[in-house]
Amino acid sequence: MEIIKIAILSLSALMLVFVGVMRLSNPIKTYLKSSGIRLENDASLLNEMRGVSAVMLSAGIIIALGIFIEKLTFTSHFVASLIFVGFAIGRLISLKADGKPSKQITQGILFELVLGTANVFCLINF
Repeated sequence: MEIIKIAILSLSALMLVFVGVMRLSNPIKTYLKSSGIRLENDASLLNEMRGVSAVMLSAGIIIALGIFIEKLTFTSHFVASLIFVGFAIGRLISLKADGKPSKQITQGILFELVLGTANVFCLINF
């Protein structure tokens, strides 16, 4: 079970750190490439995008620490559960309220559901 927890935390951390860094460093290019979303060069919009990206990066770092520091493993699974399940719930609400998003975003929802569920499973079996 320990190897499964490490694998789940590793995948969760890698995804959040990668996406966080990419969106934080170049949100216009990254959103267009990964989601098909064309962001305008608007300071307020980019500020919001970078803010969310920094939260994702920070969560990824906390999750990664749980791989190496045993006392943080539970917290890491908890943070990963909140982030991935939270994003998935928000996207599912948007799917109902706003309609079907792009293929890339739909794939993102699936990843978020899988990683969210996997982290919740680890919390339950901690």
